[in-house]
Amino acid sequence: QVQLVESGGGLVQAGGSLRLSCAASGSFVSINAMGWYRQAPGKQRELVATIISGGSTNYADSVKGRFTISRDNAKNTVYLQMNSLKPEDTDVYYCNVDFEFFGRRLVWGQGTQVTVSS
Repeated sequence: QVQLVESGGGLVQAGGSLRLSCAASGSFVSINAMGWYRQAPGKQRELVATIISGGSTNYADSVKGRFTISRDNAKNTVYLQMNSLKPEDTDVYYCNVDFEFFGRRLVWGQGTQVTVSS
């Protein structure tokens, strides 16, 4: 019923910036929280940043001060502004939405590749 479409990934030089977008569409009553995660091959998916319905945010220590998560409620879209990118940020980034639709539901985006060159 709900699908997430991610965009904004790509190749960037170290120190550069990218903005990821994730738009939710379909049937839902409300969104509880939205977040961004990243995963490298052979490793567990890790939390990058989350934002709850009230606007509070949480960041992984590794990205704090460099990344900013935000949302546009009218567009049902969450963004991740990534500044001062490092090669260590290279990963597949996934958005996640925790929403209400006849109970609590969870859906993941398809993933978008972010590659940061040295």
